[in-house]
Formats: sequence, C-alpha cells, structure tokens
Amino acid sequence: MLTEMVKNWWLFLLRGAVAIVFGFLAIIWPAQTWLTLVMLLGAFILLDGIFTLVAGIDIHRHFDGSWPVILEGAVGIVIGLLTLLWPGVASQAMVYLVAAWAVITGILEIAVATWIRHIVVGEWSMIVAGILSILLGILLFVYPAAGLVGLLWAIGVYAILFGITQVFFAARLHGLMSVREPSQARS
Repeated sequence: MLTEMVKNWWLFLLRGAVAIVFGFLAIIWPAQTWLTLVMLLGAFILLDGIFTLVAGIDIHRHFDGSWPVILEGAVGIVIGLLTLLWPGVASQAMVYLVAAWAVITGILEIAVATWIRHIVVGEWSMIVAGILSILLGILLFVYPAAGLVGLLWAIGVYAILFGITQVFFAARLHGLMSVREPSQARS
C-alpha cells in the first residue's frame, strides 16, 4: 500500500497545486460576480474530488482499507457537479453546500491521516488540512451572511493553506520513493 502511495505522490502534488492556484485566484478577483465564484469553486471541488477518487481507487487495488479516500473523492465529485449544474442557486444555499463539503472533507482527511499514521511520517500535514477544512465549514455555518469578498478570501486562504499541506505531503511521499528505490534494486 505504501508503495502505491509513494508511486502516486504526484497526485497529492497536483491536488495541492490546484488548491494553491484556486486560492490565489479567489483572493485576487474578489469583485467578480457570485457566478464566477460558484464556477471556480465548483471546478475546484470537482477536480479535487477526481484526484482524490483516482488516488483512492489506485490504493484500493492493493489495500482494502482505502474507503475514506474513495468516499472523500466521491463526495467532492458530487458536490462539485451540483455546484456547476446549478450556479444560479441562492448564495445562502451555496454557502451551506460549501460548508458541508468542507466539514465532510475535513473529517475524511483526518480519518485518512489516522489510517496511515503508522506508515507515513508527516501525516500531521493531512490532519492540519482536515482541521482547516472543518474550521472553514464551521465558520461558513456560523456566519452564512458574510459578504462575498470575506467568503471568497476565507475560501482562498483555506485553499492556499490546504494546498501547501498537500504539497508538503507529496514531497514526503516523493522522498520515500528515493529512499525505497535503492532497497528495491537489491531485492
């Protein structure tokens, strides 16, 4: 299972890079319309869900306990698609949809981190990502009437921090690849 995660380190890197780019775009363009936010957010959630689902399915081929990763990806795809299909939904409903996605994703990130804690050093970065997701969700549930700019900045900062944690985790996995390659060559 570790070998498969290490082999697919680039998926975590790609996931982090997409999150960082989305975060910066969300902060740079706060005056854009709500529809732009909805479309950007829907695309981000959908891509994040696809990357996560692909990683989960690949891990599942070699290890049966990958259900949190697969579930997280599936939830992201469904919510991303709903966001893209109904961009005219009232902003209040969208805020709650994003809040639910953030809380669910955070819980599943923490579940994955505890699942791999005995295998991968640096799993704390996934726990931090999960906590950030949960905090964003709670803030959005508590303050749903927050202005678009505030919401956009909160989501942007979250996405950047989440992306950084994923890039760090990818680097840790990639580092394991270079450590494992010489030992595999001797086998």
